[in-house]
Amino acid sequence: MGNVIASSSPPPAAVPIPLGPSEASPAEESKKPEVSLLSKDPNLINPGPMEELHRKCKEVFPMTFEGAKFMVNKGISQHFQISHTLNISSVNPAQSGYKFGANYVGTQQISPSEAFPILAGDIDPSGTLNGNIIHLLHPRILGRFVSKIQSNKVVGMQGTLDYKGDDFTASLTAANTDIVNSSGVLVGHYLQSVTKNVALGAEIAYQYGPQVPGFHATVINVAGRYACDQFTASGTFGASGVHACYYQKCSDTLQIGVEMETNLRMQESTAQIGYQIDLPKANCVFKGMVDTSWTVGATLEKRLLPMPFTLSLCGQMNQRNGQFRLGCGFILG
Repeated sequence: MGNVIASSSPPPAAVPIPLGPSEASPAEESKKPEVSLLSKDPNLINPGPMEELHRKCKEVFPMTFEGAKFMVNKGISQHFQISHTLNISSVNPAQSGYKFGANYVGTQQISPSEAFPILAGDIDPSGTLNGNIIHLLHPRILGRFVSKIQSNKVVGMQGTLDYKGDDFTASLTAANTDIVNSSGVLVGHYLQSVTKNVALGAEIAYQYGPQVPGFHATVINVAGRYACDQFTASGTFGASGVHACYYQKCSDTLQIGVEMETNLRMQESTAQIGYQIDLPKANCVFKGMVDTSWTVGATLEKRLLPMPFTLSLCGQMNQRNGQFRLGCGFILG
């Protein structure tokens, strides 16, 4: 009859039983990447300085002027440019007159649109000088200095250092510092990206000097911003009041912005809405605004191609006070 065990079919091969998450083998556990509680989200980006928190909204509003303005820009070289500006105003004679300006952009190329150092300034026949210096001191540290000299005296100066981290920006500003009279203003900013769209920060301003009650005064504000492809909402809140802005990109040609400021000490609030219309085919940019004080303003900029000319027209009217101002500007270069 033969051997029964020998003639029978072989036993089935052993099927491995998958282990659960808590039953992983020591070899597999050693292959798992270590997760640190301090690891940063790679989607977070630098939020920029606190000074640009409301930049998108403010760029929508028109910058009006009164009277006539004529400007000529001339490039001397790839790094040096000069300008001549003539203003004529009947409302504010102090702003009327001639100004000579000069700009220098250094050879430290960071990107196609960024190069350092940057030196810019202008001077008028009375000797009033405005100067700006911007320089990248370190790949993460940006320094800025602004000064104004009038009647052979320094009437204002301000220095700022910005430290740009991977997902935050910290800034320190010193303004009108007078060592002899022990006076000045110190402002610290910190803005942190919390998520891809949300950034939170704080601002602390410290003023000291004999003109300040108690010799010292400190103001603390908190800030936040939510930004996406279509809109940006930002705001600051502190003991002095609330400042909120909203920016919306409706289409490729239309942008709108809303700004509101509330002063809790004065018990006053103001709001304004503005819009910008871009017409690329007509080489025109139109901006308009209206606020709660019944002030209406608008500007129109027209590029006169192929010539390097730009025509600027603006107007501002207040229904309550019966004021109307009209401006016309011509820019060459």
